[in-house]
Amino acid sequence: MLNYNRLSKKPLLFRSFTGLELSEFDSICKEVESRYPKYEIKRLSKRKRKRNIGAGNHFKLKVRDRFLMLLVYYKLYITHTLAGFLFDLDQSNVRRDIRYMEPVVSSCIPLPQKLYNITRRLRTVQEVELYFPGFKVFIDCTEQEIQRPKNKRKRKNYYSGKKKKHTVKTQYMINKKGEILHKSNKHRKGKQHDYSVYKEEHPRTPPQVENYYDLGYYGIEKDFPDLKAVLPVKKKRNIELTRTEKRYNKKHSRQRVIVEHTICRIKKFGIMGSRYRNRLERYDVMSDIVSGLINYRIIHSRR
Repeated sequence: MLNYNRLSKKPLLFRSFTGLELSEFDSICKEVESRYPKYEIKRLSKRKRKRNIGAGNHFKLKVRDRFLMLLVYYKLYITHTLAGFLFDLDQSNVRRDIRYMEPVVSSCIPLPQKLYNITRRLRTVQEVELYFPGFKVFIDCTEQEIQRPKNKRKRKNYYSGKKKKHTVKTQYMINKKGEILHKSNKHRKGKQHDYSVYKEEHPRTPPQVENYYDLGYYGIEKDFPDLKAVLPVKKKRNIELTRTEKRYNKKHSRQRVIVEHTICRIKKFGIMGSRYRNRLERYDVMSDIVSGLINYRIIHSRR
């Protein structure tokens, strides 16, 4: 049976199974355990109960092991059947335990929406530089494969001509440290273009901050004249780029690569990197938690 006491004795294996260092897990878990009783009372109070709160069957696993199970599921993206075998639970209990743990875990980590709400209230130059080092931010979209929809219309809308698969699309805004300052609140269909996603939900940044994009956002300077947009030079048909333009594009790519590195870190969690098997209405909750864990690791490493 897999549990915290057994896995914590092997730190390298622990990181491979959860995506977190042992110290990072302990720090988040301490916060989760302190908030869980209040959350559980609130959850049980929503339903019309015949029994008092606290009566009835209790969870088989402790809060710490349920949090561990959530991380193992997110990192390895195993089936509920295998997770049940590893943690000695029934398959339905695995699904329920993970779903009940998600809200309290979300409250304990720096989700992109929390950071974005802070950046919207920045006033001084010093505050802006704290969240936007070098006064730069990088924006890009990423796609994840989903299972082929049964509905014909959904198949058409979710089919990505770029990936040649059925996908969902998410937009991220990332600073120079790799922190995810904004994530689109709702995933988009794979058919939709990156720039179209941006037009529907474009994150606002302080006026001093330069916003870096790739050529998928070509035309943004004309549509958003007040925005400090930085794009590479687009090659025109039958006209080669000059040496200066090539150097500029290379410098632009070196700076913008941080967004690719952060997306790579997100996709190391199997639930975000492999074909998504869960219901799409839960996709944003799961991508929020993974983004929050990435943010926590970056912030925790600087302490």
